[in-house]
Amino acid sequence: MAGNEAHTILDLPGFDAPPRVLLVVAPYYRDIADGLIAGARAVLARAGAEEDMLEVPCALEIPPAIRLASGGGRFDAYVALGCVIRGETTHYETVCNDSSHGLMLLGLSGLCIGNGILTVENRAQAEVRAAPDGQDKGGGAAAAALHLVSVWKRFGTPVRDIGFRPQGGGAEA
Repeated sequence: MAGNEAHTILDLPGFDAPPRVLLVVAPYYRDIADGLIAGARAVLARAGAEEDMLEVPCALEIPPAIRLASGGGRFDAYVALGCVIRGETTHYETVCNDSSHGLMLLGLSGLCIGNGILTVENRAQAEVRAAPDGQDKGGGAAAAALHLVSVWKRFGTPVRDIGFRPQGGGAEA
């Protein structure tokens, strides 16, 4: 199946209210980001989720933004959306590896995160993967986040502090 119909949405047991999901988007490639957002929103709407959105400059800022947003307990899940297209330098590897690693650390700390950051060789690959009527990776990331919320509600996994602390140059606070 193509498009949103390919994403299975679970019943979300244990919710006394719709799940609250933050889309964190790096719109460096605006048209690609818009496709990812459309796919994610369609899946979240089908699941009855409440959604908010935050834009950040680049995929590297997505994990820190999620970490900062998670502090208030306002959201049940996060969907990371963006695109990194290989260029002529090794910056591609840095952005891909560091954003992915950051999201994994946050997920292992107990946050429910769907990773929809595309890492591709060229724009044509990105367009197919972002399109809601194509591979719909935005919809897939939203569905993944909702699945993790279901796991969290089933097993009661608490969010744990994984030790991210700002490192200052001065005396200890």
